[in-house]
Amino acid sequence: MNHSLQDTLPELLYQSSRLNMGDFLELLSTEFPIAVTFSTSFSFEDQVISHAILKGNLPIHIFTLDTGRMFAETYSTWSSTNATYQTNIKAYYPNHVTLQNFVAANGPNSFYESVDNRKKCCYIRKVEPLQRALQGCKVWITGLRAEHSGDRKDLPMIEWDETNQVIKYHPILHWTFAEVKQYINDNHVPYNPLQDKGYVSIGCAPCTRAIKPGEDFRAGRWWWEDADKKECGLHDHAPNVGESTL
Repeated sequence: MNHSLQDTLPELLYQSSRLNMGDFLELLSTEFPIAVTFSTSFSFEDQVISHAILKGNLPIHIFTLDTGRMFAETYSTWSSTNATYQTNIKAYYPNHVTLQNFVAANGPNSFYESVDNRKKCCYIRKVEPLQRALQGCKVWITGLRAEHSGDRKDLPMIEWDETNQVIKYHPILHWTFAEVKQYINDNHVPYNPLQDKGYVSIGCAPCTRAIKPGEDFRAGRWWWEDADKKECGLHDHAPNVGESTL
C-alpha cells in the first residue's frame, strides 16, 4: 500500500475544490512530474479533458486503449484530435497471445453468450492493457461523470485506486451533459460523430448501440445483459484471467 501517495489525498481534495480544472491539472503535473496520465476513449467527456491538457501545454501523458474492435468513427476522432492539437496519443493494445488463445477457444463473439465471457473479453482487451499503461504513474485522470450511473453519483472527485495503486482524479465528475456539450461547442473541440446519433457511451462496436429517448445513459452498453451493474472492469476490481480460463 502506497501510504505516501494516499497521504496527499486530503490536501489534493482541498485544492481541487478551490481551483478550476485547468489550474488543478497544472498543479498535479507540478506535484507529480512525469507521473500524471489521462486515459481517453475519445468520448465527449474525454475530449473536454484532452482539450484542457493539450491547449494548456501541460506535461500530462494521454493514452487510449485500442481494443481492436472500436468504431471507425472513433479512429477518425483519434486522428482528428492528433491533427487539431499537433499531438500523438499513444495506444495500448491487448496481449496478442492471450487474445489469440481466448478467441480460438471461445470464438470472436463469445461475449454475447455469457456475462463471464464478456468480462473476460473486457479484461483482455481493456483491463490488462490499462494496468500496463498505469505502470510508473501516480495520478490517473478519468472522464467519469456522476450522471453516468448510480454507482458513480457518490464518487469523490479524487480517490485512491487500490487495484492500480494510483490517485484517481475525475475533473468533470459533477458536470452535466449539457455543460459538457456546451464546452465542446464553445471551444470547437473535435468529437465522435456517433454522439450526434444517440451513441452517448461509446465502447467497442459489437457492444455499443444508440440509446432511445428516455433510456439510461449506459443502456447502450452490453444491452443484452440483465445485470444492473454493467461495467468493463476499468473502474472496479477486475477478475484475473489466466490461461486456464481461456
